[in-house]
Amino acid sequence: MIKLQGRSRLTETPAVKGATLLELALQAKAEWGSSCRRGTCARCRCLIGSGMDQLEPVTDAEWDRLEPEELEQGYRLSCQAVVRSDDADIDVRHKPYF
Repeated sequence: MIKLQGRSRLTETPAVKGATLLELALQAKAEWGSSCRRGTCARCRCLIGSGMDQLEPVTDAEWDRLEPEELEQGYRLSCQAVVRSDDADIDVRHKPYF
């Protein structure tokens, strides 16, 4: 299960192997902002509360856009964070810069 915490609303959706967190958020009509969907704008920036190990590794786009400290703290771009398994259990909070 993927738990998506927006500014004021929590949305839960089943995990789908190969889907990005952004794709799942949009499909579930979660309270989630995005713009470019390529990893350049960071409007979909999020903080992984648990389940980081159930996501594919950080992409080059994330290394280019996020600071090393942000990555260490658990921040990802939801358009780049790909779910590894249909059984994944991930808690994520939408945390854009603005």
